Amino acid sequence: MTTQSAVFFGHGNPMNAIEDNNFSRKWREIGRELQSAKAILVISAHYETQGVKIACAEQQKTIHDFYGFPDELFAVQYQARGDFDVARKIIEILGEGEVDQNWGLDHGAWSVLVHTHPQPKIPVLQLSLDRNKSAQQHYQMAQKLATLRDHGVLIVASGNIVHNLKMMKWRGGEYDWAQSFNDEIVEAIQQKDHQKIIDFTFLNDCAKAVPSAEHFLPLLYILAVQRASDKMVIFNNEIDLASIAMTSLLLRS
Repeated sequence: MTTQSAVFFGHGNPMNAIEDNNFSRKWREIGRELQSAKAILVISAHYETQGVKIACAEQQKTIHDFYGFPDELFAVQYQARGDFDVARKIIEILGEGEVDQNWGLDHGAWSVLVHTHPQPKIPVLQLSLDRNKSAQQHYQMAQKLATLRDHGVLIVASGNIVHNLKMMKWRGGEYDWAQSFNDEIVEAIQQKDHQKIIDFTFLNDCAKAVPSAEHFLPLLYILAVQRASDKMVIFNNEIDLASIAMTSLLLRS
């Protein structure tokens, strides 16, 4: 079986799910080469738990975990099914975790998948972010997931390198600290300096760029499954709404 790719998507504003813009068009372009997967495993910034959980159900529900947006966005339904065999395989590989049939797919997952996989024919599962784990522990656990790529599983992480909603500007623009932090992480990605990225809290401007870790941590899951033979594509490398980095990363096998 062909080894599957791994992708980190900067998902940002939920409106990207229903808007035709530079970000969504690039997601659709990237999605064309991601259609052969047996299943999709999503690590989303919006699924945090105590302990490791895998969201899986016969029919995954669409979670609208936001407020103040147009009805059109709340009407979106991404009707993907789960795959309990894959869920059990993930638990076996990790040596921990349990199936969670009460979650579903949050907007960190479906806001991107509606573009990359508009017809939800491939089963989709979500792996939670365990609040009890440090960045180093997230990375080390994620390394175990690399074998899934050889079992037909596309690994998708959804978050943002820079994510500060309190300093967001709806009219756009950017802060120097947002661009600087994003640039430093992108450079470390290109140099495969994963330890620098794991230790992101020591970088300049982190307090503003990453006021809480949940949107940054999904990036570690993609870096952790990177292989020497992978070809890397960095795309959507822009700051949106002044304080959200849409920067995304594709690892092609």
